[in-house]
Amino acid sequence: MKFDFTRWLPAIATNPNRKTTLSVVGVTALAGLAFGPTAVAAPLTTGPHEGAVAAIDKATGRETTGTTVESALTTGGRTDKPSAGKPSRGELIPHGVQGAQSRVPLDGAQRENAKTIIEVAKKTGVGERGAVIGIATALQESKLYNLGHLGAYNDHDSQGLFQQRPSSGWGTEAQITDPEYSSNAFFQALKNVNGWRDMPLTAAAQTVQVSAYPFHYAQWEEQAADIVSQLW
Repeated sequence: MKFDFTRWLPAIATNPNRKTTLSVVGVTALAGLAFGPTAVAAPLTTGPHEGAVAAIDKATGRETTGTTVESALTTGGRTDKPSAGKPSRGELIPHGVQGAQSRVPLDGAQRENAKTIIEVAKKTGVGERGAVIGIATALQESKLYNLGHLGAYNDHDSQGLFQQRPSSGWGTEAQITDPEYSSNAFFQALKNVNGWRDMPLTAAAQTVQVSAYPFHYAQWEEQAADIVSQLW
């Protein structure tokens, strides 16, 4: 049986912290399980609900409707000679990308969330590489949307850019749907990972997130690097 999820998209709500949260009722969280740093992910035998994936793809512009405009943040803009103040390619992707890469168009909300992640990366001292890991993780978990509760298809109590869970100690529901708070929580956890700077992106992200799909983060490294290069 097929369900029409598109009638719920997009639904925007404002949380108590006055941060914008995208709440897509009936849409599952995207493939990642953001457990607490010491938790163990329960094994899953199936992937994301196909109707939910289709709905998120539509919400993020991957389903062509003729209204989505590709920006430099999705098409690339790669250069090995960064402009003044911009990080180099070697700083952004020191270990090279792993596997086939994916890209999605970005709208204004996604771009603002990316800016927040980058600013928090600067404040927490994880730098350009940390920002790439953070944005790639958020691209996988939420497509850079600040997701609220997704109703019957919510992944446990996961919410926000990084699909963090209150029950695993990431913070309250209001906190984890605050992009600045959730980004800070992610980077503080990343800083506790010994040797994270020397790890492939997907390994560093997985150590923090403990996802049931640990290799899915790798596909976003190229786009994440482009975003950081252009917004740093």
